[in-house]
Amino acid sequence: MLLYLARTTYLCWAHLAQAVREGRNQYQEAFGVPSDELFNAIYRSEGERLLFMRALQDIWSVQGRSVLAAFDLSPFPVICDLGGCSGALAKECVALYPGCQVTVFDVPEVVRMARKHFPSFPEEGRIGFREGDFFRDPLPEADLYVLARVLHDWADEKCAQLLARVHQVCKPGGGILVVESLLDADGRGPLTMQLCSLNMLVQTEGRERTPAQYHALLAEAGFRDVQCQRTGGIYGAILARK
Repeated sequence: MLLYLARTTYLCWAHLAQAVREGRNQYQEAFGVPSDELFNAIYRSEGERLLFMRALQDIWSVQGRSVLAAFDLSPFPVICDLGGCSGALAKECVALYPGCQVTVFDVPEVVRMARKHFPSFPEEGRIGFREGDFFRDPLPEADLYVLARVLHDWADEKCAQLLARVHQVCKPGGGILVVESLLDADGRGPLTMQLCSLNMLVQTEGRERTPAQYHALLAEAGFRDVQCQRTGGIYGAILARK
């Protein structure tokens, strides 16, 4: 994670003032890379993609268990981790819930790199990978869909599009678990989450949000019984059902 922050995030933050003035990320200025397709910029080389994946691996090895334990997920035996990268969160999930199976759904180049560079899972058979773009391709069937550090990458319109797709394939009584850094209700804190939101400005198309803002996005997509739990760490968890 520190390598990714030093080699990528820090260089984008050098253009923070311009990002605030223009309201857009700074890949073009920092690296000379256009960001019309966001993840083409984020994954701009194989080495950068691997660095990003290792950063997420570090995050979920520390934070994964707490967000997955924020709610009892045992009623959801089949889980799909959308944008699940290397499978680090999936690994925490099957360790915490021995009765579950997890499909990690991510773009082909990420899935291939996960298989190549990350160690095989002793839970083989309970964790699988499937290639696809969650904005365009059919989503796997599941009882619960996980969106961890996904919605904060996108503006409200793209979030609404993705959540509508998830709601369409979600079974009646099925659920969605959103894992994100959560701002206070007035948006004025905590300071760490405000800094995270500034980081979304310089690196993505999105921002961090309040629980009420996520509730509104989920409700608009058709989800109900929205519950929020703060974990005491960087990430909170929001569970909703169809």
